[in-house]
Amino acid sequence: MNIASRIRRSFFREKKEYSDGNSLKNGSSVNEEGKDEILGVTDELIDHVRSFTVDTFKNFSLEDEEEEVSVSYLGDEDNGMSSSVNVKKDLSGWQEKHAVLVLSKSKELSQLRFKLCPRVLKEDQFWRIYFQLVRKLVAKYEVLAIQQAKIRRMAMEDSKISETKGVYEVEMSETKQRLSTGSATP
Repeated sequence: MNIASRIRRSFFREKKEYSDGNSLKNGSSVNEEGKDEILGVTDELIDHVRSFTVDTFKNFSLEDEEEEVSVSYLGDEDNGMSSSVNVKKDLSGWQEKHAVLVLSKSKELSQLRFKLCPRVLKEDQFWRIYFQLVRKLVAKYEVLAIQQAKIRRMAMEDSKISETKGVYEVEMSETKQRLSTGSATP
């Protein structure tokens, strides 16, 4: 599935949820603002995106398109942790959500994308250029999302280990009971 289809589907899915009234229940309008912030769609970003023109994208030179561009973000410099994101032809999950949200918030970018894709640029080229142009404004949000995903993954692994450990403890206690009662066979 190509990038344009995924973005369209995500956009229509979110639009449907909004029209169903799900986003207005339980004070979720506040959650929407938080979601915007988590995905890096701030007023500053929207203002910056409004300054983009067709020439901004046409004149932007992408290095060798076949080459993988590696962008490293440093986490906390004191502990030496760092994370690396490989920007290939496809968007990451965070970038896809960001793209859907920024398209819904900025009609100018949506119109610009309509003018450029696919006549002038391919969809993936458009988004690669876009994320290069807004890199300074969204990098911290993307790094935060990567860190949070890593923490969730580690927590899930820990819960799996503790579940497995509990199973082993039960098996060991049953074995000890069998041995103490003298029955060696199960």
